[in-house]
Amino acid sequence: MKLNLAENIRMLRKERSLTQEQLAEVLRVTAGAVYKWEAGLSVPDIALIMEMADYFDTSVDALLGYTMKDNRIEATVKRLREYRRSKDREGLSEAEKALKKYPHSFRIVRESAAIYNAFGFESRDRELLSHAMELLERSRLLLDQNTDPEISEQTIYGKIAETYWGLGEADKAIEIWKKHNSGMLYSHKIGHILAQDCDRTEEATPYLSEAMVKITADLCDVIIGYVNVFAKRKDYVSAEAILNWGVTVFTGLRKESKPNYLDRLSSVFLAAIAQVQFESGDANSARASLIRAKALAEFFDAAPSYDESDVRFIDRIEGASAHDDMGATAMDAIQGVVNEYDKEAFTALWESVAKQNSTGCGEDQSGAQPTV
Repeated sequence: MKLNLAENIRMLRKERSLTQEQLAEVLRVTAGAVYKWEAGLSVPDIALIMEMADYFDTSVDALLGYTMKDNRIEATVKRLREYRRSKDREGLSEAEKALKKYPHSFRIVRESAAIYNAFGFESRDRELLSHAMELLERSRLLLDQNTDPEISEQTIYGKIAETYWGLGEADKAIEIWKKHNSGMLYSHKIGHILAQDCDRTEEATPYLSEAMVKITADLCDVIIGYVNVFAKRKDYVSAEAILNWGVTVFTGLRKESKPNYLDRLSSVFLAAIAQVQFESGDANSARASLIRAKALAEFFDAAPSYDESDVRFIDRIEGASAHDDMGATAMDAIQGVVNEYDKEAFTALWESVAKQNSTGCGEDQSGAQPTV
């Protein structure tokens, strides 16, 4: 609770054009007392506060500058999140107050755990991390109150494992992450800690490979999603930028000069870039992008690979395979982009590019990989 009594006395006195001595005379106190009130060195008793409120034609609450804080669960959770976001350590005491008031509220307990975890990690404070661990365990027991689909027992255990890691118990953290790693949710954590803190690099590699596959697949979905968002906003600059970024990332995962599944995706991205450029009125750039798309598609189709281990940094993963609904070949996939765009002039542009010889499309006579 914060009071603005000192500032308000000074402000109201000056509005009435009174000196400290004059106000002191009105209230039958010394000028020194008024000075201390305005400097925040002392506080008038309640009778004087009521007398001042009456004299200044205001309420006691307004004179105090007191605003009732909303202490309901929803408002408290929002405040705790803001303390954490702004890195304000006042959130620690706020969390303790909230826990005393709502000791059996899942949302309060979990958000308090997040605050203790955040500040514990930042300052490497074992006491804060240990308190976070206690709260996380308590939140797990209150999970039946949860209505947030992004929170589950799996994600709470993930935070518990992370806290063990912060406490220096890497083996315990890995044990928990492994036990709750459905959907490869924690493969990146497991691989990271095994390699960094446990010197178990051979054991780490399969987990890192799983994480790389998942991240790449997720990235593809994110890029396509953003392209649709930007297209609806007619923000073609952003659409082209994120597609180019995707092509750059995927090309960086090529192993030497051997094609991989990401080349098939990149050829589709290049065709989408051409579509965006054409929509922007830049037919020349669209043609150049279609030429690059065709060259890359032919590079992939000449020796198609759907094996994840042909992607740089990824080892073979048992049971993994790549599938999509874009057609039998990369060239079919590009044709699908053209058909979906369904603009006669763009279709004609693609048909003219498709008829060109491969040697004129970014691939040299020796069959070397295209320039992407």
